[in-house]
Amino acid sequence: MTASAASEMDWIEANQQYLSAALAVVRSELKSHAQRSENTREAGKQINAARQAMQKMKSVTSSPFPLDMLCTTFNLSPFERDILLLCAGMELDCTFPQACADAQGDPSRAYPTFSLALAALPDAHWSAITPDAPLRRWRLIEVGDGSGLTTSMLRIDERVLHYLAGVHHLDERLMGMVEPLRMLEYPDLVPSHIALVERLVRVWQQAEARSALPVVQLCGSETAGKREIAAAACVALGLNLNEIYASFIPVIPAELDALIRLCEREAALGKSALMVDCEDVDMNDATRRMVINQMIERTNGPLIVSTLEPLRMRERSMVTIDVGKPTSGEQRNIWESALGSVTPDLNSNVDTLISQYSISARTIHNACASALGSMASGNDGNPDDSNGLGKLLWDACREQARPRLDNLAQRIEPAATWNDLVLPEMQRQTLLEIAVHVKERAKVYESWGFGAKSSGGLGISALFTGGSGTGKTMASEVLANELRLDLYRIDLSQVVSKYIGETEKNLRHVFDAAEEGGAILLFDEADALFGKRSEVKDSHDRYANIEVSYLLQRMEAYRGLAILTTNMKNAVDTAFLRRIRFIVNFPFPDAKQRMRIWEGIFPESTPTDGLEMEKLARLNVAGGNIRNIALNAAFLAANAGGEVRMEHLLRAARSEYVKMEKPLTDAEIGGWV
Repeated sequence: MTASAASEMDWIEANQQYLSAALAVVRSELKSHAQRSENTREAGKQINAARQAMQKMKSVTSSPFPLDMLCTTFNLSPFERDILLLCAGMELDCTFPQACADAQGDPSRAYPTFSLALAALPDAHWSAITPDAPLRRWRLIEVGDGSGLTTSMLRIDERVLHYLAGVHHLDERLMGMVEPLRMLEYPDLVPSHIALVERLVRVWQQAEARSALPVVQLCGSETAGKREIAAAACVALGLNLNEIYASFIPVIPAELDALIRLCEREAALGKSALMVDCEDVDMNDATRRMVINQMIERTNGPLIVSTLEPLRMRERSMVTIDVGKPTSGEQRNIWESALGSVTPDLNSNVDTLISQYSISARTIHNACASALGSMASGNDGNPDDSNGLGKLLWDACREQARPRLDNLAQRIEPAATWNDLVLPEMQRQTLLEIAVHVKERAKVYESWGFGAKSSGGLGISALFTGGSGTGKTMASEVLANELRLDLYRIDLSQVVSKYIGETEKNLRHVFDAAEEGGAILLFDEADALFGKRSEVKDSHDRYANIEVSYLLQRMEAYRGLAILTTNMKNAVDTAFLRRIRFIVNFPFPDAKQRMRIWEGIFPESTPTDGLEMEKLARLNVAGGNIRNIALNAAFLAANAGGEVRMEHLLRAARSEYVKMEKPLTDAEIGGWV
């Protein structure tokens, strides 16, 4: 047995003896009251002997005993302490039930009550049994059902009983809502996060001597980093750390009050801080926001709030700390540590990963484990193939960065390639330039120093204009395929809110979530937001312009590619157009371009017979409509049990034109069948 283990065993044994001596004092008081005679010398001797035993136990260890710490923490009077011991004795000493019955002169009342305590224990005072007194306020004891307050059975709370016995565990009523977090040491954190740990520690150390501790808000999208910072700070302060998700906080006032009391008591008994995780809560829900505020305002003790955006409190003082992802240099060190000996062969690939993905240490380790595992299993090459491993790492980072954005936007699986895109050469070259800007931005901004010249305008933004079906979404898919990036479509109707400030908040959530993986963001039909800058007649006009300016500001700062599409370029204010790096006009296809689209519209495995591309190209429709006609014709042919023929395409074209509310002329379909 080690010295520390032996010391712990000595303390446990000393605590048991100390608690037994304290119980003996109360038991002697009960016996003295039961005798009801003038001769209480024997009972007095027993009380003195028990108190001497308690003093002896205090002298053998420098660590305070739980009973004394509890009395100090909750400011218990000697009488309140004896009531607590009276209830604890019922659980720890088999002689207490008989002692209670004898003291009350009734064999059926072999349990403690307030009336017994008031009559038998010294220094009794009525205020000890009120709801606001420590015993009941902190639920150290429970009052059972009965005909009266003083005659009802008393029982010690189970969590408090275990605490007195020297056994520490989370209160059973908090299990499932509150989770202890694993403690982390400083070496597990990157230097920029260690600096935040030290700042948090200083905030609480400086406030501790003056007043109540302020609430510390850890803001930002770096969820894992915030937990690690909070845990490391608690280690430095000698605290444990528990976490509760804000969605678990009850809205019923009585249940909320009970939770707050239990959390405060747990903080005192377990010497712990509480972290409230508000990141997955809809703050537009007024009821949920109200109970979160009440939880924060009314919970005393060390409290940390993890949130995407800062919260405002009316009375409670708060300190806000912004937590960002590890810096580029810190990410490189993490990659090197996670990849180990294969790092030298992947230097260029690591640089590419760092320039594209802004991810946490945990995400980097997860991506490395996934990629190295796939490589070792032989699924994608051999361990010496650095290019193969680089591709695996890239795809693993994409997968790790997806979950948060999947909840905010629609992910599109890109299927289109450059061969599928039929555009004039000028537009095609502009799309190629966009791809080059995304690929080479790390070299130009960082290695060549352009990023240091200006902090604004470094984002890559594009506006795709043109009629419906001219290839705007397909071009976005082509870029996503070329760059091997995820493509997300954002529905602006779900983002734009009539409530002032909510649109910016929704956009912030989208960009913050996308920042980690640098995904391509496609804001479809953006003319709903990008109208002509309105004359400011009221506050709503002013805030509508602010919303557009905020979107452009985030696009300019976004490390990935943001694409806006519109059917009406003329509806977009020219002042906004100047802030967009690329503008690509998707023209309506002419007959030659329509023929190229028709020639590539049917997959190789689709059976066709007698299709005349020149005649099909006479249909005056865009590429999107051509796809609809071809797909509808394929279903008609499949149902007929044959190949796709001109008669199937004619029927499909008639249906498409009806849908477009457009007449199908003889010049378009003359001589088809």
